[in-house]
Amino acid sequence: MPTPQRAEDATTWTEERAERQLRSLELFGMRFGLDRMRRMMTVLGSPERRFASIHVLGTNGKSSTTRMTAAILERHGLLTGAYLSPHLISYRERVLISEREIEADAFAAAVSRASWAAERVNRTLGEDDHVTQFELLTAAALWEMAEQGVEVAVVEAGLGGRYDATSVIDAGVMVLTNVGLEHTRWLGPTISDIAEEKLAVVPARGTLVLGQDLAASALEVAERVAGERAAALVQVPALDPAVSLQARGPFQRRNFALARAVAEAHLALAGVSLSEEAVAAAAAETSVPGRLQLLDGDPPTLLDGAHNPDAARALADALPEALGERPLALVLGVLEDKDAAEMLATLLPLCERAWFTAPPSSRALSPAALESLARQMGFDAASCEPRPLQALARARDWARERDGAVLATGSVYLVGDLLGELARSRARGPRSGSSAR
Repeated sequence: MPTPQRAEDATTWTEERAERQLRSLELFGMRFGLDRMRRMMTVLGSPERRFASIHVLGTNGKSSTTRMTAAILERHGLLTGAYLSPHLISYRERVLISEREIEADAFAAAVSRASWAAERVNRTLGEDDHVTQFELLTAAALWEMAEQGVEVAVVEAGLGGRYDATSVIDAGVMVLTNVGLEHTRWLGPTISDIAEEKLAVVPARGTLVLGQDLAASALEVAERVAGERAAALVQVPALDPAVSLQARGPFQRRNFALARAVAEAHLALAGVSLSEEAVAAAAAETSVPGRLQLLDGDPPTLLDGAHNPDAARALADALPEALGERPLALVLGVLEDKDAAEMLATLLPLCERAWFTAPPSSRALSPAALESLARQMGFDAASCEPRPLQALARARDWARERDGAVLATGSVYLVGDLLGELARSRARGPRSGSSAR
């Protein structure tokens, strides 16, 4: 692993070099356990102890809830940080200070510093053990937030809780958005098992805030864990209908209601009352990239990172508000470890035409496999186009001729790839020849 040998070497790193460093760790995959992260924090001088923390756990809605919570607290006069995953286009999107991505030079310096620490930690590990990509990025984010003087960091967990790299923080408020059957290989085969893993990090006498969509079996685990650890349990009421959100969709109203309760719980620890004026401002001004994101131009084109059955159902509920009753073309790309059949069962009845494509990931499910599943369900108006931008172009051409609309979904990787390709097409100008305008 190429790393700087001295702290001052950080000044020579660029954003491109930092991105290469992170990508170089992709092939090594995931390794659970907190020992490497704890050693990293020690080498870096325990940056996670220099600010208050809120830990956001769950299956869906974590990124939106994280952004919204930070936005509410920022409007209460607190310097906030937010750590998100995954990103759409750039790793820098994962680290927000005062709701803005960190600058390229700050990102490069943070990854450099974390790499410097990782090199020292790796020397102490066994031959087959090493700091992972997610651990390196998490360490960089925590170090940068401490350097920036953040007062409170809202930290989105990765897959789990108990052994997730983010669990090195000492959070006073924990959040469980919901629990779905995902990553069962690592987290367990049932909703209860997964809830146990996610809630293993609830501290004694902390505060646990629960989302509105929690399954009964997960709620049972949450109530037991809170009781065992003398933690305060907060269940979230519905959002006041008078509150107007910039973020689209009924599911975002639920996420914002959760964020409001989380912010209120954090402020209460400092004896501060929640300002409804600040809440209203955050609601009106906070967007969530890649979630019901409407592209400019004709036909109406919606991008959404829904990547599992629960998220697909939430997306389906939001479509009438977002697109109306137009004929709908679907562009779908899914990773192979997701329940593609359930997602198709939810989305295909809403669509007249579909193009199946492949997200830019080694774990992408083949478009042919999606087409086969669709045909088994009796949906024959489907084609394969492995290149996402071309799939989107064909869907938009079809919709444009029918006064229709387009939905591209199935994976955050797919949405990020499309946004990146469209941005590059615009930068090249009209001579690019792309019909995905």
